[in-house]
Amino acid sequence: MKNYHTQPTSEEDQSLYAKRQKIYSRRSYGLFSNLKTLSGFFLLGIYYLLPWLLWDGRQAILFDLPARKFYLFGLVLWPQDLIYLAFLLIIAALTLFFFTTLAGRLWCGFACPQTIWTDVFIWMERLVEGDRTQQIKLDKAPLSGRKFLRKTTKHTLWLIFSLATGLVFVGYFTPIRELTLDVIKINLSGWETFWLFFYSFAVYGNAGWLREQVCIYMCPYARFQSAMFDKDTMIIAYDEKRGELRGARKRGENYQAKGLGECINCTLCVQVCPTGIDIRDGLQYQCISCSACIDACNSIMDKMGYPRQLVRYTTENMLEGKPTQVLRPRILVYASFMLAILIGIGQALSNRMLVQLDVIRDRNSLFQETEAGLIENVYTLKVMNMDNQPHTYEVSATGIEGLKIVSEVKITVEPGDMFEAPVRLIVAPNRLPRYSTKVKFTVTAIENPELTITEEARLVGPLVNNPSPQLGQ
Repeated sequence: MKNYHTQPTSEEDQSLYAKRQKIYSRRSYGLFSNLKTLSGFFLLGIYYLLPWLLWDGRQAILFDLPARKFYLFGLVLWPQDLIYLAFLLIIAALTLFFFTTLAGRLWCGFACPQTIWTDVFIWMERLVEGDRTQQIKLDKAPLSGRKFLRKTTKHTLWLIFSLATGLVFVGYFTPIRELTLDVIKINLSGWETFWLFFYSFAVYGNAGWLREQVCIYMCPYARFQSAMFDKDTMIIAYDEKRGELRGARKRGENYQAKGLGECINCTLCVQVCPTGIDIRDGLQYQCISCSACIDACNSIMDKMGYPRQLVRYTTENMLEGKPTQVLRPRILVYASFMLAILIGIGQALSNRMLVQLDVIRDRNSLFQETEAGLIENVYTLKVMNMDNQPHTYEVSATGIEGLKIVSEVKITVEPGDMFEAPVRLIVAPNRLPRYSTKVKFTVTAIENPELTITEEARLVGPLVNNPSPQLGQ
């Protein structure tokens, strides 16, 4: 197995960035190409349709940043729930490490947004300009009305698709139905306009112009993937023992008598590669494991009457005739961590408090004395209903004998909303053990008493009852 890096040319030796040569990739046909197409349709369908899905009369997936609420189907998350997002990101990273160790750059070839959207742009390019040969011929031709029309049509399609992609992206943060109407009326806010054009420009630039440059130079994953590879990792590889020496021949000709291998040196595997590498040079970091070379080589093997899998998914151990071990320590460690975190998140969500309470004491005055000689403190209660059903809550206060709420407090809060209510506590001065005393506010849902939460606060009184007050108590 060769190194992860190809030998640089003399021009590349003098520069850290090789001048880009446009890649005209040939379309491949076969099992892996069909799987990649299905993957693209599935993932793009999720991306474009998910914001339009309704759940209980609202957008199913919505990250409402101004309201600080994140809707995930029946789940409403608040900023204090971002710990779940952190764990989800950890799971995503572990999943990437797991599948990379197991099956190489499977993510890059079949699920990465850069790959998926680049495939869409290449499809539109072929639709307008033709196949690989026609594209090369068109680019070499002098500027003409036909060439100008084709190039303009292609870029127009790219821009329309990019703007639609940007609109959907913003639709995850602003209700997409309202956003679409605002676009039609040209009534977008400044931030909505910025992110719409920013994300559209990113898609247009990355998928239309940069393409493989993003994978080779901009994506860090290509650089550290080798740290997760071992000799049992599934990779796309060329079988040198079968293929060498390369050379042209006719179908049915005895190539072995000429000392040739099964590779006819048709270079089709290079022509279909979206990053322009030759898989026969060994595993390279530019390879995104899209499997196009496997389908291309298999089609040639079928035409020549040779066995398939000259280029195939395999492992370095398999190529060397050694046994391959799938369940190895690294795989088990990643799987164990993923399972443990998933179980932890599941437990945390099932035991998650669906009501939150913040108590803010009125600091404009320490306390007031009523006409009856009672001590009064004023508070603001912020009750957040994190359930997907509306609830009416009762408020009670404890902590001091004889402590009372001035008037009965019942708070009705809609699902995913927060309600602020002023609450006044009164108590006889002789009931205060010290200058500052702990009290507890309890909020309980009338419909479901299990939805209850208690929060501590301080009740402040005069100094006369405690000549030596301990302010920290």
